[in-house]
Amino acid sequence: MSKPLEGIRVLDLSHVIAGPLTSFYLAQLGAEVIKVEPPVSGEVMRSMKGGEDTDTPTGFAAINAGKQSLALDIRTPAGAELIRSLAASTDVFIENFRPGVVARYGLDYASIQAVKQDIVYCSISGFGQEGNWAQRGAYDHVVQALTGMMMMSGEGDDAPPLKVGFPVIDVAVGMLGALSIVAALHRKARDGAGQYIDASMVQASLMLMYPNACAYLTDGTETRRVGNRGYTGSPAADTYRCADGWIAVAANTPAQFRRLAAALGIEALCDDARALDLTAFNAPNGFVVPNDREYVSARLRAAFAQRHAAPLEEALAAAGVPAGRVRKLEEFLKEVDDTGCVNLPDYRFRQGTREVRTRGIGFSAKHDGGATDAGAPALGENSRAVLARAGLGEDAIAALERAGIAKSAAAWSASPGRLIASK
Repeated sequence: MSKPLEGIRVLDLSHVIAGPLTSFYLAQLGAEVIKVEPPVSGEVMRSMKGGEDTDTPTGFAAINAGKQSLALDIRTPAGAELIRSLAASTDVFIENFRPGVVARYGLDYASIQAVKQDIVYCSISGFGQEGNWAQRGAYDHVVQALTGMMMMSGEGDDAPPLKVGFPVIDVAVGMLGALSIVAALHRKARDGAGQYIDASMVQASLMLMYPNACAYLTDGTETRRVGNRGYTGSPAADTYRCADGWIAVAANTPAQFRRLAAALGIEALCDDARALDLTAFNAPNGFVVPNDREYVSARLRAAFAQRHAAPLEEALAAAGVPAGRVRKLEEFLKEVDDTGCVNLPDYRFRQGTREVRTRGIGFSAKHDGGATDAGAPALGENSRAVLARAGLGEDAIAALERAGIAKSAAAWSASPGRLIASK
């Protein structure tokens, strides 16, 4: 099946997670993505091998599948000039260097626009391209700290700050970067105009906390650390210890609360004026409002402690109460494999002698036919082909390689990274 971004060419100068995830989305949606990397050792994620004898370790391969690798030193005049030449036939340009760095090499928006007037150019940074903090370095956990995310996680005002346990902001920037580029490409197709996009980790962090940020900006509502409690504030939207583990429930409405109480054998709580605002509880719409939150929570904790998590999860799900036994990521993924409890895409990319497996890109499109059928390239695997398309002959390419400006790599001996199974 055809894919929505077929015919779109992308020059990607980004590294680590945020930028490469942006171009990964574009590649999986059908775009031709040329990943530009330093010729000596490639981008830094290639070094995270964990003992693997490969330049495409799993962490790198997972977010660079479907791309081509051009190993080229953009810091040299010849390398930068080649990038400008390639940009002339490119639709999208992505970079995530610190603001001002690419301008040193004549690869900033103005320079690229001079050779490709309708370019869609996306700059990704920690703090945006302007402002007093623009030159600061940024990593995910640092931005979590300074934007307040760490102080929204955890329990109680006196508890230490607590980061989200994975690079959530990097991933969010990648998603938002891809979204903004696709929107700009649509505008370009409609109006013929390019776009400059300023995507930042700070903006992504605030979008992840969007309701809370808006509540403060609009009403002055301060954030609270709610631990594992749900967003609505219902006393039965929380995470409880069972006899053999933990379970999260979201009994937000009175109807859900009644079903939960019945499953736990504490139906009397639904008529207890000490526990609940019974006027709100018996209203046709709304959430559960406690009169004495700690009293309600204590009753719930005692009831949950007598139950086993797995059968309770099944009982609550059957009763229409959202509930989930607390699992580790690996436990959940194994359960999906063993039981098919959730229908997820299953993409497997061949990387040399091993297989990299993913569960898709976060959504499925009926008419796009699954993943783009290529794994991640070896460093410089496509350098000669890309440079030849730019008009260089064999002698010129060989001269660049001898000078250390470019690097080529033979295709993998087993097979180039190809998708070997897709369900």
